[in-house]
Amino acid sequence: MSVRDIRLFGDPVLRSVCAPIVEIDDGVRALVRDLLDTVELPGRAGVAANQIGVGVRAFSYNIDGDVGYILNPQLVEVSGDPVPMGEGCLSVPGLWHDAIRHPHAKVIGMDLDGNQIVLEGDGLLAQALQHETDHLEGRLFLDRLSPEDRRTAMREVRESAWF
Repeated sequence: MSVRDIRLFGDPVLRSVCAPIVEIDDGVRALVRDLLDTVELPGRAGVAANQIGVGVRAFSYNIDGDVGYILNPQLVEVSGDPVPMGEGCLSVPGLWHDAIRHPHAKVIGMDLDGNQIVLEGDGLLAQALQHETDHLEGRLFLDRLSPEDRRTAMREVRESAWF
């Protein structure tokens, strides 16, 4: 389909809790194609549906060349002590800070045929699963920063050319 524009910090859709997908129809299939096209650009690890302006529970991922999607994902497990991990976000371009994330995560959802999908992993995959499910709950990585880093990040946002 097409690469979609990424919504930026300040857009209300990014702070809204996304609705579950109730019916898999042509609109949902088109959304998945757009999510996959959009995440395949270099430097992208994941794109949540609300980042392209659609308030439903879906995201795509691109981790080490493994590209896919998941509908109605639920973060069902995290493990390991939370640690600071360098993180950025397409919706907050140009910022890179240590977000607090668990080193292991597991997400359960479904594919376009209604079959269950389980995504589970460590490191970058775990970080992406937590980051993208946060988006679907209306949270940004800025919410996972220490108070000091958040103050710095918000100053960087205010001083950015895109804000």
